[in-house]
Amino acid sequence: MSAKTPIIRRIIYPLQRFIQAEAFSGILLMFVTLVALAWANSPWAASYVDTWNTPLTLAFGDFGLTKAAILWINDGLMAIFFFVVGLEIKREMLMGELASLKNAAFPVVAALGGMVVPALVYVFLNLNSEGISGWGIPMATDIAFALGILTLLGNRVPISLKLFLVAFAIVDDIGAVLVIALFYTAEVDFVFLFGAFLVFGFLLVLSALRVRMVWLYILLGMVMWVLFLKSGVHATIAGILLAITIPARSKITETEFVGSTNSIIEEMQSVYAPQPNPEEEVKEMEEEQYQAAVYTIEDNCEEALSPLHRLEHTLHPWVAYAIMPIFALANAGIFIDASLTAGFSNPISWGIILGLILGKPVGIIVFTGLASVTGLVTKPETFNWSQVVGAGLLGGIGFTMSIFIANLAFVGSPYLAQAKFAILCASFAAGIAAYLLLRIASRKTIERV
Repeated sequence: MSAKTPIIRRIIYPLQRFIQAEAFSGILLMFVTLVALAWANSPWAASYVDTWNTPLTLAFGDFGLTKAAILWINDGLMAIFFFVVGLEIKREMLMGELASLKNAAFPVVAALGGMVVPALVYVFLNLNSEGISGWGIPMATDIAFALGILTLLGNRVPISLKLFLVAFAIVDDIGAVLVIALFYTAEVDFVFLFGAFLVFGFLLVLSALRVRMVWLYILLGMVMWVLFLKSGVHATIAGILLAITIPARSKITETEFVGSTNSIIEEMQSVYAPQPNPEEEVKEMEEEQYQAAVYTIEDNCEEALSPLHRLEHTLHPWVAYAIMPIFALANAGIFIDASLTAGFSNPISWGIILGLILGKPVGIIVFTGLASVTGLVTKPETFNWSQVVGAGLLGGIGFTMSIFIANLAFVGSPYLAQAKFAILCASFAAGIAAYLLLRIASRKTIERV
């Protein structure tokens, strides 16, 4: 980019960075999933199973936890994933697409339809059967995969459609978290659960007092994670609760930041400004003064960003490019044999497939359509109803969250492999259908314009 480019055009907005990171993460997830499937169905398939079942121990003095590698990923690394999801939810509700009722209404209604209808489809096909516990699987949306598909479409889709997808996927995440907390919990040890909520209450007090020491929140969050793990409630819930407590206000206001930083820059400019007389000696700042000025600007920048923004900015790339691919590599490797494909006709598989491919777009279009007709919400004029259906199909890409819920619903069950296989098939089909529909719908929109 040219040095003459106006500075405002070189600014990378937080939402723009989020969408770019999630989109690339989705493409990376596609590649990692293929690697996992190839590994699990190769001559080295036994090493795939052995790798993720290797016991790992984390010890502090006499206290230690020993879990299989895959459990450290699903319970530990995914707690960080949920923490970042929680930060994104809080940011969107405070200052993003969900901050105003007008902007939030349409994606919220879409998310409700995209959760209720797929769950009903699954329940209808699995009522009074052993697979009924998997009803939460088709409710989920993988935002990374969905944005990855939109990236392949480039400028054919409006930015407002991406914002709509992000908004309803985040509401979808809220629903998934509630489902996990309320319905996928084993036997509860109320002593540990009380301890976890006691730590959470203390974190809320710290947040109310505007304590900004991030390390203290993280340390107490780790304690809360261990207590939830011991309580029987899924430990990843600690990530969401910790995110709720992270302060979202900056230490100094925008006016204070601009004023203080400007005064320092003006002082530096006065020293280094070109002199009208070339022969006149140029006075330069002493190195110590220059470094002090730069450090002051750096401190201003840190104080102008809230702990929430700084943590999200720091952790999001780790989640997008490391944690989610590792989760996919550990969980998407399914050994595909005759027994798996023969059992593909069971109601669990079809409940997931029809719930994701059919239930998602139908739920989204029906709920938003009825709400629009009755005047409860207004569809943005920047995208059409065909594109809403396409976004609904993108919502049918469950993957990460669907596999996560499947692990909870069918832990230790032979149905788990079938559920994962159905998730992969449904996500692939929904992605292809969404791409084709959005490509056609976007072309028609351009032609009309």
